[in-house]
Amino acid sequence: MPTARTKEWSATQKRLLLNKLAELYPEPESELNFKNEFELVVCVLLSAQCTDKKVNQVTPELFSQYPDFTKLSRASLSSLEKIIRPINYYKTKSRHLKHLAQRVLTEYDGNLPLTHEQLITLPGVGRKTANVVLSELGVAPALAVDTHVTRLSHRLGLSQGKTPLQIEHDLCRQFAPKRWRELHHYLILHGRRVCKAGRPLCSTCSLVRICPSSRP
Repeated sequence: MPTARTKEWSATQKRLLLNKLAELYPEPESELNFKNEFELVVCVLLSAQCTDKKVNQVTPELFSQYPDFTKLSRASLSSLEKIIRPINYYKTKSRHLKHLAQRVLTEYDGNLPLTHEQLITLPGVGRKTANVVLSELGVAPALAVDTHVTRLSHRLGLSQGKTPLQIEHDLCRQFAPKRWRELHHYLILHGRRVCKAGRPLCSTCSLVRICPSSRP
C-alpha cells in the first residue's frame, strides 16, 4: 500500500475524518486496564514494544503483589522478572519499574509527578509515556505517537515525519488540543482493527473515500 504525501487537510476534511472515526469508535479509550495513576504509568511503561493484550495478562498478578509505589520499590528484581517475563524486554522493564518507584518515593513523596518535564526524568518514561499519562489523567492536552499513529498519519497524509516528535508536531498543528486525546485513540484503534501494518483492510474501510493512500 502506498504512503500518501503530506497534505494540508481543510477544516471540512478534518471534521469529516473525525466524524467518521467517531462513528466507528464512539467511546475511544485506552485498552490497557488500570484504576489509578500508579497502575497507569506501570501499564504504559510495560506496553512499550508490546501489545496491550499481553500487558493486561500480567498486570493482575503484578498489582496484586505490588499495588503501590512503596511496595513496588521494595520488590526484588527476580520477583518482578518472573511476573512480567511474557513482556518484551522484561529484565530492563523490571529494573525501570523498581527504580521508578524508588524515585517517586524519594523525590516526590510517593506521588507521581504530573508535569511532562518531571515525568520524562523517571526511569523508563519517555515522551510517549509521559504524553499518555498526562492525556489519560486529563492533566494536560497531549498526543502520544506510537507505531499505529505513525502508520496512519503517513497513510492519511497527515504527516511524513520520520520521528515520533515530528509526527506529533504535525498532528498537534492540524488539530485542536481538545481533540488530541481522541485522535490518538482513534488512530490506534483503527490501526489495530482495519489499517493494519501488513494487510490493511481497505475494501471495508470507512475512510477509503478520503484516504489518499487508497487511490490508484
